[in-house]
Amino acid sequence: MINKPYKEFGDFLNTHFPYKVQKISINAGFTCPNRDGSKAVGGCTYCNNQSFSPGYGGKQRSVTDQLRDGIAFFSHKYPEMKYLAYFQSYTNTYDSIDKLIGLYEEALNYPNVVGIIIGTRPDCMPPELLEYFGKLKDRCFLMIEYGIESTLNSTLEFINRGHTYAESVDAIEKTAAKGIYTGAHMILGLPGESREDTLSHADKLSELPLTTLKIHQLQLIRGTAMARQYREHPEWFNLFEVDDYINLCIDFAERLNPDFIIERFVSQSPKSLLIAPDWGLKNFEFTTKVLKRFAERKTWQGRLYNKK
Repeated sequence: MINKPYKEFGDFLNTHFPYKVQKISINAGFTCPNRDGSKAVGGCTYCNNQSFSPGYGGKQRSVTDQLRDGIAFFSHKYPEMKYLAYFQSYTNTYDSIDKLIGLYEEALNYPNVVGIIIGTRPDCMPPELLEYFGKLKDRCFLMIEYGIESTLNSTLEFINRGHTYAESVDAIEKTAAKGIYTGAHMILGLPGESREDTLSHADKLSELPLTTLKIHQLQLIRGTAMARQYREHPEWFNLFEVDDYINLCIDFAERLNPDFIIERFVSQSPKSLLIAPDWGLKNFEFTTKVLKRFAERKTWQGRLYNKK
């Protein structure tokens, strides 16, 4: 009898730390190669970075200032808590090597910061930076998260990602080969993808040496190219009702490698920016519904996984 229907990120952290840890999101002022013209302009069609950048992550503020304010928010309630600096906004490996390393080390030198998580793109991991990360992982907790979003090149082109799925596979394999915890981020329900296309992502990802996986529903955010597409071509989109999306999450998890940690199933953008879908649920409320549906269906992560 299994205790939990899927592997949770909190349990993963508990195996590493004898104390509570909390991620503090950092906006280090980077851009992306599909924004600055090196690959494209305009960025990903679904992206408005305000939707996941916290208020203390202002673009002009130093890493130290952001950590100070973020930690102050939590430390009064949990004085023994330690922290992971989460370089989240835009592409956090896209600058000169010296500048990047300086920012990471600034974060690690801040009191009670015990590790870093780096969010980036699979086409933005130069070999010399990966060498640095390969050594850094012996000094502190380190995870590299790659935005994959889809395993279909046609979708990646449509959403203006500027990289291929083969590049995602290459980056993940090279990072994991260094012994670094490696995560992936996927969006379920992108335009043009059928239900079977979406579930096939689980099969393909399951072949990769991933540690963690974040999935969330497609959200239409104000001020994005995708919001305009939705106004002009609503037939391109299938925005899930909450029960349908919960069942999709469980179908996805059933086909997923049972060794992966599922960090999340859902994301919640600020109401002022969100066009749809608006389910009126906080993330923890959604997770409660997912756990209940796992139990109702008497199923679990990896039940239909076929190791190749």
